[in-house]
Amino acid sequence: MIGRSLDCNLTIEDPLVSREHARIVIDESGERVEDMGSRNGVRVNGVQIKGPTPLSDGDRVRIGTQDFVFCRVDLAGKGHSKTTGVLRLCSKCHLPYPRESVSCPNCEATDQPDEETLSGSFGNESQTSWSVQLLVEALERALSLGRTQDAERIVRRATAQVEELILSGGTVDPKALAALATQAVATTAASNDPTWILWVFDVYRRSDRVPPVELVDRLGEAAGVHAGVLRAALDGLLSQLRASARGASPADVAALARLEGIRRLFEDQATPISEATGEWPRPS
Repeated sequence: MIGRSLDCNLTIEDPLVSREHARIVIDESGERVEDMGSRNGVRVNGVQIKGPTPLSDGDRVRIGTQDFVFCRVDLAGKGHSKTTGVLRLCSKCHLPYPRESVSCPNCEATDQPDEETLSGSFGNESQTSWSVQLLVEALERALSLGRTQDAERIVRRATAQVEELILSGGTVDPKALAALATQAVATTAASNDPTWILWVFDVYRRSDRVPPVELVDRLGEAAGVHAGVLRAALDGLLSQLRASARGASPADVAALARLEGIRRLFEDQATPISEATGEWPRPS
């Protein structure tokens, strides 16, 4: 059971989620999701359901402002009968945080969501940040289990959501983008496919943002294997950031210095450039 009530197996304090919003059923006949008469409904892969709806591995289930990814992780796993977690949706920045926290760690607000379920939705940027954060958690889980194909499918969906927001003129939350970029780098390391590091370089170039130092360190660890393919994309990012570096913060200056260090590493390796276009294959 999923809803706002503490009696649910998964409790989410989101004002768009009903007390008992939806139910996931897994039995001998398969897996399905049911709307428990919620005010705002349940969507599977973007389509609002009318009754019990079968679920397949990789399906997206939207409840309130959240997108869940249904994954087969442990086919022989045991069911859980008690509450597995309680999240609160910040009424100010609309990002999730643990219920036991006194204030939102993202914006430090202490306001609580209204007790009654609200109708409607938050802005597109807040919805995207929340959806990306959930997909990042699923991506991290897939990578920890060695499910590389699942990870690539999830990172493709998450990056596509970010691209849709950018194309619509929206602004991507920096923390959500950094979290996704970090897992995208990990996906490249797991799959030996440089596509996702190319995307990281490209999205930061187009956003005219300096990646956080922690992310740059991850990039340095993984990028050397694909230096020939990545060199043009890194050059594009550095060219953009150098042009707008005036007045940069100390953290940005440190991150830029480390990016320059990665570029020098590429030069030292003298890897022939092949398959390099300077562009990343956009997720379908």
